[in-house]
Amino acid sequence: MLARGRDRRLSALESVARDGSKPIGMRELPTKPCVVCGRDITWRKKWERSWEQVKYCSDKCRRAGLGELDLALEAAILSLLEGRKGGATICPSEAARAVRGEGWESLMEPARMAARRLVAAGRVVITQGGHVVDPSTAKGPIRVRLAGPKTK
Repeated sequence: MLARGRDRRLSALESVARDGSKPIGMRELPTKPCVVCGRDITWRKKWERSWEQVKYCSDKCRRAGLGELDLALEAAILSLLEGRKGGATICPSEAARAVRGEGWESLMEPARMAARRLVAAGRVVITQGGHVVDPSTAKGPIRVRLAGPKTK
């Protein structure tokens, strides 16, 4: 019998195995961080032969690359955190202000990107409401703290 309706439209990633085992989902595919923004890049079939060479999540990140400003923001985040008592957090805006006093608002997204890169490197964690969150999906205000034994 031919599959009809919804069953026919489901992709292999969305379908539930017929034997009742766990469905295949996006979380089970390999991921790695974008070298520019730190967001997760999820494996795709078209990258099967070149997965090791994939570095960027988008054309925007490929064009932008990493510059001195990005490295300065990473250094500012680490410097501010090392100057705080254990477990203390900072807002990415503090790093933006440290790098550029006037006009720091334009550095907010680059500061968040720097924080995500540091998460990917295992140096810091991003929190919301005191709980560690996935930096790729965090929306709204975030805080950054050094990675340590309290990260989970």
